[in-house]
Amino acid sequence: MALITANLLGLVALAFVYPHLMISPGPLVTAHRELATDCFACHAPLRGAAPERCTRCHALPDIGLSTTKGLAIPLRSVKTSFHQELIEQDCMACHSDHQGPKLAQRSRKTFSHLLLRATVRERCEGCHRAPVDNLHRQISGNCAQCHSQNGWKPATFDHARLFLLDRDHNAACVTCHTNNDYSRYTCYGCHEHTPDKMRKKHIKEGIRNFENCVECHRSASKEHGDEGSREARGND
Repeated sequence: MALITANLLGLVALAFVYPHLMISPGPLVTAHRELATDCFACHAPLRGAAPERCTRCHALPDIGLSTTKGLAIPLRSVKTSFHQELIEQDCMACHSDHQGPKLAQRSRKTFSHLLLRATVRERCEGCHRAPVDNLHRQISGNCAQCHSQNGWKPATFDHARLFLLDRDHNAACVTCHTNNDYSRYTCYGCHEHTPDKMRKKHIKEGIRNFENCVECHRSASKEHGDEGSREARGND
């Protein structure tokens, strides 16, 4: 029994003297390799890694903006800094500096927007660069009208809120939105609707102003053709 006790004490002592050899889960990431033999730079004895030890080197206001040596981080290498807006400082919830087997993977969180303060969750542009494709260049405002915070894709856009794409109107986008300009539309993209034909039909009904088609017509249904404001019908 004394021998077993001695061996156990010896192992415990070795774990404190050479923790990087006795209990390390794997090599450190390249940026922290100089700490390979200094486990207590990040770990508190018998308590594991402690966030306050991370912030000794990584000052919260500088994370994502400058290195621990004070050098600015080029914008092209990072999206932006959002760590300053987290509701809790629990670095290990998302990060592991060891590259060995991910034994605690189940306990590690993936990033969630719920980790951010409520006041900044809807400010997408604070962390994300705006897309520069032809569609998104025409759009400004609330990203949530098409995207959710669970993922960029799939995106949803309720076209029916503006115009219902039913029956003959279930057409390709370029039929109504020409030149990749989604901020505008035309109803003269098909052979059924020509300016002269539409003008005659509306004048016959006593409608003099019909520039904004969707103000009265929200779908191909005839029932919707009677909707609209007095201004749209040219009434005084």
